[in-house]
Amino acid sequence: MDISARIEAAIGKAIAEGQGGVAPPRLASALDYAVTPGGARIRPTLCLHVALACGDDKPALSDAAAISIELIHCASLVHDDMPCFDDADIRRGKPALHKAYGEPLALLTGDSLITAGFEVLARVGDADPKRALELIRILGIRTGMPYGICAGQGWESEEQIDLSAYHKAKTGALFIAATQMGAVAAGQEAAPWEELGDRIGEAFQVADDLKDALLSAQDMGKPAGQDAANHRPSAVAELGVQGAIDRLNDIMSGAIDAIPSCPGRDDLAQMVRKTAERLVPAKAIQAAE
Repeated sequence: MDISARIEAAIGKAIAEGQGGVAPPRLASALDYAVTPGGARIRPTLCLHVALACGDDKPALSDAAAISIELIHCASLVHDDMPCFDDADIRRGKPALHKAYGEPLALLTGDSLITAGFEVLARVGDADPKRALELIRILGIRTGMPYGICAGQGWESEEQIDLSAYHKAKTGALFIAATQMGAVAAGQEAAPWEELGDRIGEAFQVADDLKDALLSAQDMGKPAGQDAANHRPSAVAELGVQGAIDRLNDIMSGAIDAIPSCPGRDDLAQMVRKTAERLVPAKAIQAAE
């Protein structure tokens, strides 16, 4: 089974478990709405590529690690789109969840997806309790405070913003989770994999800042110009368009060098290169010229 098929099968199973029993029908429907369609599934794909590069000796753990990250990511999108944050009307080319189901169910959907992320890991604990516990610990760190996506969102409410800390928490956290959890699922230590995840996460944030500034809502499938409209910090605001592009190139060059020694290092490096090439669409580069 290829990586994409592994991801979709595992996500489908996790959502079906949340929809079982006597689940409230509309909330159960909203769970599926929040994760489908799934965009590029970059974070779980990265996680599985790292696990494969490290041997992938326990695929059930690798799949659970990858899916738990994606469920947390989808939860963050649901919450980010709500009126108290971005007040976005569209996400992935369709109405944002709070527009389709209302704010109460959007809040509960996000909460349910976060809970499901940890539950997915707990269910495979018997495969290797030590690894599973470490996976849960990493996911907790990269979801909450002070280093997770909750902290990243929290920075937007501060008068003085540490841009580096903001980017590392808001976007980088789940990429660090992806690289570290992929390694841990395959029996490797987490620490050496932090820099790779951090670099890829920062690159994605810079790329997102560029797309927000240069592309249309139709191109992105979500509202454009949100950083300027909401007075949020961004690489474009701080460095200018060309400066942000240069920064993106520097980050991804360093990402290749940051890959730790592992059996599948060459294949993983190729995956990172391809990811870098896809980060900023040609339309954004043309708009910058």
